Amino acid sequence: MIPTLTTPRLLLRAWRDDDLAAFEAMAADPAVMEFLPSLREPGALEAWVSRLKSHWREHGFGRWTVELPGKAGFAGIVGLAWVPYEAHFTPAVEIAWRLARPYWGCGYASEAARAALDYGFLGLGLAEIVAVTVPANSRSRRIMQRLGMTHDPADDYDHPNLPDGPLKRHVLYRLRNPMAAT
Repeated sequence: MIPTLTTPRLLLRAWRDDDLAAFEAMAADPAVMEFLPSLREPGALEAWVSRLKSHWREHGFGRWTVELPGKAGFAGIVGLAWVPYEAHFTPAVEIAWRLARPYWGCGYASEAARAALDYGFLGLGLAEIVAVTVPANSRSRRIMQRLGMTHDPADDYDHPNLPDGPLKRHVLYRLRNPMAAT
């Protein structure tokens, strides 16, 4: 059973099959995908959704669909997932967000991410949650900073599953569970 999270303005809920069209439209927006690998290859969207559902089944947590009750049934995706590749900081749970462009600049990503972090720390008892992006993604980096995440340039790395190019280099942000023993 996937828990539903609520914030003052948002509902974070389980994926529904009728979310696919809105997700596909979001994934087709070049501004949304500027710092993310493309999902335009045949079957890529379906594979992404399959991984989302499998993660919930296998781990009991994952990424939620973000809804604005009474305003938008689908605003994006926010949540937690195990980092699916080996790097100097893995194993680790990552928080990530992807919102459709009409919902940028409203604080929704930070609000939803805060709810997901609280779930990870309070509900799952995680000791640390990380976030990654490319150095040029200043919007996401500002969200990470607003969430209280810290960046050490010594943690930056080349993503092992991406080809050489502008998406290869990544910055790593970390947030320790404030309730965890030090």
